[in-house]
Amino acid sequence: MSYLRFDKSLMTNLQEALPKEILRTNRSGAYSCSSILDCNTRKYHGLLVVPVPEIDDENHVLLSSLDETVIQHGAQFNLGIHKYAGGVYSPNGHKYVLDFEWDKIPTTIFRVGGVILKKEKVFQHFENRILIRYTLLKAVSETTIRLRPFLAFRSVRQYTHENAVANRDYQIVDNGIKTCMYDGYPDLYMQLNKQADFHFEPNWYHNIEYQREQELGYDFNEDLYVPGYFEFNIKKDESVVFSAGLKEYETSGLIDTFDHEVEVHTPRSGFRECLINAAHQFYNGDLDNDEDDYIVAGYPWFKCRARDTFIALPGLTLAIDENSRFERVMNTAVKALNQFMAGEEVTGKLTEIDDPDVLLWAVWCLQQYKRFGSKEEALEKYGNVVDRIVDFIISGKHPRITFEEETGLLKIDGRDKPATWMNSIVNGKPVVPRSGYVVEINALWYNALICSVQINEAWGINGKAMLLKSVADKAGKSFIDIHLNQHGYLLDYIDGDYTSWSVRPNMLIATAMENTPLSIQQCKVIVDICTKELLTKKGIRSLSPKSGGYNPIYEGNQTQRDAAYHQGTVWPWLLGFYLETRLKVWKLSSLSFVERQLVGLEEELNYHCIGTLPELFDGNPPFHGRGAGSFAMNVAAVLRVMKLLSKFYNY
Repeated sequence: MSYLRFDKSLMTNLQEALPKEILRTNRSGAYSCSSILDCNTRKYHGLLVVPVPEIDDENHVLLSSLDETVIQHGAQFNLGIHKYAGGVYSPNGHKYVLDFEWDKIPTTIFRVGGVILKKEKVFQHFENRILIRYTLLKAVSETTIRLRPFLAFRSVRQYTHENAVANRDYQIVDNGIKTCMYDGYPDLYMQLNKQADFHFEPNWYHNIEYQREQELGYDFNEDLYVPGYFEFNIKKDESVVFSAGLKEYETSGLIDTFDHEVEVHTPRSGFRECLINAAHQFYNGDLDNDEDDYIVAGYPWFKCRARDTFIALPGLTLAIDENSRFERVMNTAVKALNQFMAGEEVTGKLTEIDDPDVLLWAVWCLQQYKRFGSKEEALEKYGNVVDRIVDFIISGKHPRITFEEETGLLKIDGRDKPATWMNSIVNGKPVVPRSGYVVEINALWYNALICSVQINEAWGINGKAMLLKSVADKAGKSFIDIHLNQHGYLLDYIDGDYTSWSVRPNMLIATAMENTPLSIQQCKVIVDICTKELLTKKGIRSLSPKSGGYNPIYEGNQTQRDAAYHQGTVWPWLLGFYLETRLKVWKLSSLSFVERQLVGLEEELNYHCIGTLPELFDGNPPFHGRGAGSFAMNVAAVLRVMKLLSKFYNY
């Protein structure tokens, strides 16, 4: 039995099945995403969603969905499902679902009378192409399949509606057609591996609704264009492959291509295997060429953000022994870092690189390469990068960081523009205006200083190493004097006369650093306080329930959600630093605790976007998953903890 499997009782229950999403990416920017019933519930959903750089930097939904109809003895059984105005679902194809499972590829079994039909989907690696294979497992009489494509040709941020501009023309290609609804878009090729009749029957399907958008207070309906339908006969045990892509395909090779794609997929046979698959989906590049490589922060709407890249990259690569992929992504990132530090325009896809903590997270990320690999290689490949970052900050060249010679610490201005990962904005202002001395920024800074000391010592540049060591010593003492309060936890930020006494999780980043100014006893006290006030079975709260402004439920309209985003919601990626500190301080005695904590996240693989972890959770029970369906930093954190556990025994 598959690790990810849902039977008929769940699949025929719309309330249970529709919230469960399934995501596939091609690792070069495009994706395919929907609910497990293939009923789209978000405007971001679609069978083929691709970047169209000629238009903008967003993804675009070309093929929204594909409805299947089984025909026997003239009777038609439609396996599709859409939600229309008034809460009407039509057709009701979910009632024919017998079983859904996802081992290597997502597989749905339908039963219609005496017909049993298997449907399997793959998204071709590094190619903008979705492949769907239909296999007739059982039939008592002649069977015909009809495929009806629903087209959108619009940005994931917008909707389409019936209009006179849409182009209805199409051209016949090998076992299929090509069409393009609007100028500027690429042609969409829809083909099969066997000859099928295409019936041109253009229609607009009106007022299709997206439930998740409605729940979030957004516009939630659109019209989709159906140019007609493909129809073919299918025999028992025969397999037919449907392809939708941006290039014409030699259809005689579709079966072999599908089989190859299945073969190269890692089975989702357990918790770690699911997360490894999820980790691969965040990759944006091509291992076979010299183009830039990135990490997508999350799906379906995030882009390649710098902070997310540096926090997630070690877990997504080094923790699963994919060091070459780390190097490819880091080489791309280093180019952007060098451009930024040289005062040049930053090219490429990496965004938000000027945020004050990004350079410091880059140092931490490079430090993990040394930690999980070779110290000599780390020094050779990235020593200059770390040294340059520290010099850049000390010299006062970063536009949003002030280096204080007196304390050795850094001060930032986050009153008008967010400066850290707590970056939500309401009415044009940060919800959490973290400014001045910010706890994780100075913890990361101390860590970076010690790293640079070690690098210069290894190079034999002892004079510079001594100077940096004196700065680090001063910074370490100042960190304790300024951030550690009489209650034993760390103040989140101190901005002039204002001191934030809120209990927040950012102090855990300080405890987990390889180079920290905190003693073991101080780390223990901090972890104890965070355990009592911030720890949940889904991760770490962004604010203690005992602190003012606690707002743990992430729901409502955009403003309401932004106000709650970092005010008590739970973030699994912070659990990585919490558990890392546990393993560092308590060692063997912490193993069972760490494993139990991971169980609370493992069960989430059957909810939300299955096989991966969502962006965040509510801060109060029952801890509903919220936000993006698949979030890179969360997946990375769990994989990194698993890697740390493996140092104690074969996890």
